[in-house]
Amino acid sequence: MDRYEQVIELAKRRGFLWNSFELYGGVAGFYDYGPLGCTLKRRIENMWREFYVINEGFMEIETPTIGIEDVFMASGHISGFSDPLCECLECGEAFRADHLVENHVELADALTNTELDNVIHDKDVTCPECGGNLGCAYEFNLMFKTGIGPGNGREGYMRPETAQGIFIDFQRLARYYREKLPFGATQIGKSFRNEISPRQGVIRLREFTQAEAEIFINPKHKKHPEFQKVADTLISICPSDCKEMGTAEKITVGQAVEDGIIAHEFLGYHIALTHSFLTGIGIRPDDLRFRQHKKDEMAHYAIDCWDAEIRTDRFGWIETVGIADRTDYDLKAHSKISKQDLSVYIEYDEPVISTRFAVKPDMGKIGPVFKGKAKQVAEALKDLDREDIDTGDDIKVVVDGDEVSVPRDMVNFTEETVKISGETVVPHVIEPSYGIDRILYCTMEHAFEEETVPVKERDESEESRTVLRFKPEIAPIQIAVLPLLTRNELITPAKKIVNSLKRKGLMVVYDDSGTIGRRYRRNDEIGTPYSITIDYQTLEDSTVTIRDRDSMKQIRSTMDGLEELLYGLIHGQRAFAEAGETV
Repeated sequence: MDRYEQVIELAKRRGFLWNSFELYGGVAGFYDYGPLGCTLKRRIENMWREFYVINEGFMEIETPTIGIEDVFMASGHISGFSDPLCECLECGEAFRADHLVENHVELADALTNTELDNVIHDKDVTCPECGGNLGCAYEFNLMFKTGIGPGNGREGYMRPETAQGIFIDFQRLARYYREKLPFGATQIGKSFRNEISPRQGVIRLREFTQAEAEIFINPKHKKHPEFQKVADTLISICPSDCKEMGTAEKITVGQAVEDGIIAHEFLGYHIALTHSFLTGIGIRPDDLRFRQHKKDEMAHYAIDCWDAEIRTDRFGWIETVGIADRTDYDLKAHSKISKQDLSVYIEYDEPVISTRFAVKPDMGKIGPVFKGKAKQVAEALKDLDREDIDTGDDIKVVVDGDEVSVPRDMVNFTEETVKISGETVVPHVIEPSYGIDRILYCTMEHAFEEETVPVKERDESEESRTVLRFKPEIAPIQIAVLPLLTRNELITPAKKIVNSLKRKGLMVVYDDSGTIGRRYRRNDEIGTPYSITIDYQTLEDSTVTIRDRDSMKQIRSTMDGLEELLYGLIHGQRAFAEAGETV
């Protein structure tokens, strides 16, 4: 088995991940989270909340997973959210056309359908299932369609991303933050994409969890107030102009912004924050890189985008986070469809005195001519700039979609001096978008190890152990309490310790089944950082043995203050080597 198979086998056996609908044969693209997987996922999500909600102050909201059609018309998903589908002419299996040719060309996902057809023909690409001939590629929309209400109710779609719910709530969010830019909002929730052929296990799902932050900033001020705190963060990057996509250079975020590789400080800050989060949950820095999108693969809403990619054993580099500058695309698109103003008034520190060109409609002349439309005509005239005024006899304006000619003698022009206290802007959006399911799998793979067991920990049946070296903060089970023998005099103090640790908010498991070595091994395999053994010495001097998962070293510590000690070890406030007497 390769590492992916080893991790998935462990995940299924120990209750991290299970195939969905297994009772009925299963369906590709769906996974259930078992008891340990669900706990691990929540720990990753809660650490994400610590970064973005607690530390950054971007409050969390929750919006429906079903959206009405207008939302996705505005976002561009109805017209442009598709993948190239290619079907076998013989067995009928469907495949993503770009995946079929990715071993033959670089950036296959940037090719047009015609270009994909040409590669398939020139390289003699056939059906991976039966070897048959493939049909022409065509676009397949990835959204799940549904109906809202009975009968011919309103059309709806399962959301393909969580971001749109935040954009729809922009007006209320702006008021919540007192219309002071920058501000941000976050959301963790399910998204849905009807993938054509999800053949990569948990890497490509049809229902998945996203954690997204939408940070609204002044487009004229892209310097981040806290940038210097992250400027020295060392990252591996692959800029869009790098000749070989497999090569990455080490550089600090500050230097990358200074050199213009990363467009501005806000984008650089959130790239650094992403790096800190991923390494903080256990992703190896040497297996983490940031790749900039090339122009021909950039999403329609972005002017710059960087993917945080994590190296895996089977799939190579996979995208886990996208950090995009979405500009004002989304707010303008929703403003156009909804007919609502999605802007913010920015007050200057000091008013600005300015001279400007002004159009003064003569309502005494305009009223009798244009009657009921006179006010609309006047407002349209006031919106004109100097360069909009024609040199002819009439001035052209548009009212209710119709062009209207206004005689020049009905309008006066002047220069007026005004005090400007602020301006109205449509904010730009910086978006870090995390794929939680992919991150969880990568965390498991990077934590997975098989190693030789020291002599004193072996029993007759084993010489190696499997261990998940989770960071203690995200380990699903943080402490195992193990009475040496299943006898009442040892079980009673063990249960007392379990209850005291639970009151401290720690996730504890009690295990008295099998030899102590087997119990150590079970907890190593699920990533439990510390095990506490209660033995007959405990009855004599009220001390217990604490075993460290990674080093397998043991210390002896008193039961008095054990809760504080374990809490400190889990949260990095205490060092194991200094926590007790080595045994």
